[in-house]
Amino acid sequence: MADSARGPGIPDHRSAGRYVWWLVVSQRGRVAAGATYGSLWMVGLMLPPYVLSRAIDEGLVPGRMPVLLGWVAVLFGVGVANAWLAVMRHRTMTRIRMDATFRTVRAIVAHTLRLGAALPRKVTAGEVVTIGIGDVAVISQTLTMTGPGVGGVLAYGVVAVLLLTVSPLLAGVVLLGVPLLALLVGPLLGRLQGAEARYRERQSGLAARLTDLVGGLRVLNGLGGKEVFADRYRRESRALRGEGYRVGAVTSWVQALGVGLPTLFLAAVTWLAARMAAQGAITVGELVAVYGYAAALVVPVSFFIEGGYDLTRGLVAARRVVRFLRLEPDTADGAGDAPGDAPEAAAVLCDPASGVQVVPGLLTALAAARPGESAAVVDRLGRFADSAATWGAVRLDEIALPQVRDRILVADNEAELFAGTLREVVSGRRDRTEEAIGRAVRTALAEDIVRGLPDGLDSAVEAQGGNLSGGQRQRLRLVRALLADPEVLLAVEPTSAVDAHTEAGIAARLHDARAGRTTVVTSTSPLLLDRADRVYFLVGGRAVAVGSHRQLLDEQPGYRRLVARGEDEDGADESGTGESSEDVTGTTDGADPRPEPPVTKEDA
Repeated sequence: MADSARGPGIPDHRSAGRYVWWLVVSQRGRVAAGATYGSLWMVGLMLPPYVLSRAIDEGLVPGRMPVLLGWVAVLFGVGVANAWLAVMRHRTMTRIRMDATFRTVRAIVAHTLRLGAALPRKVTAGEVVTIGIGDVAVISQTLTMTGPGVGGVLAYGVVAVLLLTVSPLLAGVVLLGVPLLALLVGPLLGRLQGAEARYRERQSGLAARLTDLVGGLRVLNGLGGKEVFADRYRRESRALRGEGYRVGAVTSWVQALGVGLPTLFLAAVTWLAARMAAQGAITVGELVAVYGYAAALVVPVSFFIEGGYDLTRGLVAARRVVRFLRLEPDTADGAGDAPGDAPEAAAVLCDPASGVQVVPGLLTALAAARPGESAAVVDRLGRFADSAATWGAVRLDEIALPQVRDRILVADNEAELFAGTLREVVSGRRDRTEEAIGRAVRTALAEDIVRGLPDGLDSAVEAQGGNLSGGQRQRLRLVRALLADPEVLLAVEPTSAVDAHTEAGIAARLHDARAGRTTVVTSTSPLLLDRADRVYFLVGGRAVAVGSHRQLLDEQPGYRRLVARGEDEDGADESGTGESSEDVTGTTDGADPRPEPPVTKEDA
């Protein structure tokens, strides 16, 4: 596993077969060792029948006890050697499977990171889950055939040579019978590949459906659509079960033939050899040897059939992995091969499509009746969408992407919250000092979250913040963005899930905490807009006015109506106390006041 730990390498995703071959050559030394152990072990299985026949013919003679004991000692030594080879073969093949598993997982994770925000638009969560849980294991199992598979071919040749010394007729039966067994199973493997492909496709679709159902459970409850969605899931589950039965039917025949055909073959060879022994054509010892050879051949024949079965399933799984690895990032979210450099000093960010210009060092707000319009501006300024946006005198898409990501951070309300301690969740990729965490927590008005959890910053947070309310999750995302301390922070609706009292505190503290740093927020809340240095009023995605919040209130009736609606939505609670609607643990009653944007880009 040390090989895969250093890096997965560059996977060959030109085809499913090439991908499986890449997994083989990526650990060629270990595969060669596994093939060697497997071959020696498989050939070793053919030696006991020969030794036993010699012991019978030469040792079971009066007065030749030393000869018998000598052959018994040889038989014991062969057994010990075979046992050791079997152990080493199994250990080596286990390492091969694990390396292939880790290598595929790392390749998928690396490509997921390259896709970035384009991932949800190109593949469903269910597809990724199915690949990571099911397909990876199936592909790694396919590599098992590199050991016993090679050994089976060699064992087949060794038996043929040994049988030629006994009887050309028996050798011919064995040499022709083994390929015939493989041909009988071949058509079933073709059917299995088609059934497996259909099953995997339905499985990924059902996993995606389940992910959507769990993720939107609260919304579905509110709309009364939970039962409709659940009925649809049941229907698809029944269809998947039907596909599973079809796969199981073919698989059962493959496995039954894998056991039954070699057994019938063994019976036929034994019957023929017994008749030849009765006629005196071969000795009793040779009869025993022929039986032993045929019985030992059951093992490689079974491996041939199982190997074909594993290869069929592995190619189906590899085809899905290859399809995922072929996905290309969006142009604006690509690998970052642009040759240009970002401005050395703080510079104006300009979005020609909307007319928005973000002046360095100021808190700029974007207000639009349709939240998607202001979010689109942020996408362009953060280089998450193709545009002619510029940074200083340079187009954003001409700047190396790593430089953009290092200095410009887009924070939205669907950014992932991974499982871990609260400290790990807000710290992101780097360790943060207690003082830095404390400042960010205070700025986001998240002290009550830390106090409400049993172990403070060391308390466990579930994946996606499952044990937190919507307002708490939003404030923790803001804490993480502030801790990243980017040169330019672009925040999409950073206070949409909190009450007015909390929002007023965040607005005041955010302005102070980001003083001298470039910050852009999208919002229609007057509490946040009033703290902004500049406000852009967007209509139809274009800036129709710019100024302070007070100026726009006086000069723009449309802005005034928009803000008045925001005041209705964000006003104090019904009791008029102005207190937070969250309790001491930050849990809100009911749904979040406004929906959260759908695309994740924050990576603090």
